[in-house]
Order: sequence, then C-alpha cells, then structure tokens
Amino acid sequence: MPSPLFSVVLPAYDQHQQLKDCLDSLLSQSFRDFEVVLVVDKSPDAPERLSEAYEMRDPRVSVLRLDAAVGVGRSRNAGAAHAKGEYLLFLDSDHVVQPEAMQALADRLDETGEVDILLFGHSREYRERVWPGGAAKTLASLGSEVFAPQDRPQVFGAPPLIWDRLLRREAGLPGFPDGHYDEIPVVHQSLLTAKRVAVLEQDCVRIRRRHTLHPTGSPGSSHFDIFDQYGRSFELLDEHQELAVARPFLFTRMIRNFLFVFDLAGCVPRAERPQFFHRANEYYRSYLPENYHRPEGREGIKFSLLASGAYAAFEVAKLSQIARNAVARS
Repeated sequence: MPSPLFSVVLPAYDQHQQLKDCLDSLLSQSFRDFEVVLVVDKSPDAPERLSEAYEMRDPRVSVLRLDAAVGVGRSRNAGAAHAKGEYLLFLDSDHVVQPEAMQALADRLDETGEVDILLFGHSREYRERVWPGGAAKTLASLGSEVFAPQDRPQVFGAPPLIWDRLLRREAGLPGFPDGHYDEIPVVHQSLLTAKRVAVLEQDCVRIRRRHTLHPTGSPGSSHFDIFDQYGRSFELLDEHQELAVARPFLFTRMIRNFLFVFDLAGCVPRAERPQFFHRANEYYRSYLPENYHRPEGREGIKFSLLASGAYAAFEVAKLSQIARNAVARS
C-alpha cells in the first residue's frame, strides 16, 4: 500500500471538547490522500473512546496509545515516529482545517515540486470573532517562488508555530523538547536545515483559542520554559554561520514573544512577574545583535524599557495604557 502524501499528527488533548470538530473538518476534505495519527496518552484530557470511534469509522485514522501522561511534545514525537506520509502536519484539537485546504496544499506542492517546508496561512477565532494569523505580513513578503531561508531571513520573524506548515518527513524532524513552547526550537531548527521553502498564501487552518499558546505542556512545565526554548534556537543558529543574517529577525521575534507572554492575562503570576521580566532582560542583553534597530512606536518603547531592565517603569507604562484604553472606550 503506497504511503499517503500527508500525515496529520494530532495529540488527543480535548480540554474543551473540540477534538470532534477538528477530526470532522479533516475527514470531510475532498482530498483524501492523508492519514491521521491520533496520539492518546494517559492524561485525563485524552478521550480514548472518541478516538477509538473515529479509528473504527475511517481507515485513515489510527490511534497511537501511550502508557503514561507525557505531554504534547512527547506525544508529537511519538506520532511523527509512527507517521508514514511524505509530509507531516501537526495539529491540535482546537484547530479546524478549512474546506478544500488539503487539496490546496497538494496543488501547491504540485507547483513547487519537493520542498522541505511549505508555509501556509491561518486565522484565529475566539468568541465568534476572527483575526488573521500573526504570520500574514511575513508570508506576503516571501513571494511565490521557492527559496532558501538565507535568501529570505525575515521568515525567522514569523511566530514559531508548528501547525502552520508542512514538514517533509525525510528532511529529518527535530525532536520536540519537554516543557511549554516546545514548538520554538523545532520550528527554527527545521528552517535552519531547510534547502527549499515555499509559501501558500491561503488560510488553511483556524485555531479556536484566545491566543496561540498551547494549553498543555509536559508534566512540570511552566511559562518560564520559553527562555530555554529560545536559548536552544540561538544555539542552533550559531551553528549555521551562513544564516547569521537571520539573527535580528529571530531576536525581534523572541522579544515579541516574551512581551506577549508577559502581558497576557493568566500566564505569569503576579508574584513571578519581576523574575520573568528580569530573565527576559538577561536574554535581551545576551542575544542582542550588533547594530540592532528596535521597532518603532509603542512597541519600540516596550523594547527599550525591557532593554534597560526598568521593571517598575514598564508596569507603570502598562497601567497608563490600560487607563487610556478605558477612557477611549467610555
């Protein structure tokens, strides 16, 4: 039996009962040359009965059962090792695949020939509102031709999401580490080793979540894991001198990611905010590229405050902005 074109690796964590919608959006695609590897570990959020029902319903679905609660990173690793497709697509239960998206991906590969990575667009939905994906401007800047990452270093400035791209399996997938933000070094290592990258400037996946942070890490994970994950990315970048031109883009993305997590309600507990801020300041100073130009406007002010380590001033500025927004809405 020939291998499918795509393998969809889907850790079956279903905290908000969205897995059924995700699977239905996949299995209703007119394009059928793909498999779905559902990874079910011993987490209480992993619905084994629902997964088994889909395995019985459609031969393209297989359930990979793990004997411990291992977290999303190790579940992805196990699913990727089990996959047989030419390209890997990693999804989560709160994703839905847009109608005809799989056909569009296959058609784009017909145009480009074999690539190591195919990037595509996504959107985000929360409380019946829809926003464009955070990589939309970057994707638009990359053009329609196949490229090498050193020729389009701005690709390193896109949010490091594993579910807005196809990865060629034979190109060698890095292992997902433990902890929150396990995608970060995997996304960057796959870009660093890629020779051919292409773009499909079309929204193929919608995430139904307040933000793009995955709610499930591995046992013992925390939001402070983001520092080690970016540290891994910069270590990998230092091994590829031909891609030194990507450093300012990766640095900007890192700081934006730190500030996003720091500002997002519910991520960093109040008592840990000073520690998180000062850790971010350490990374700012450690990885700052030569002749770096900060973003302009309000974002640039945030970068400047973080660079100076001025935690109190940063918090005052944030409160002032919240007050201005409240007045504007009144």
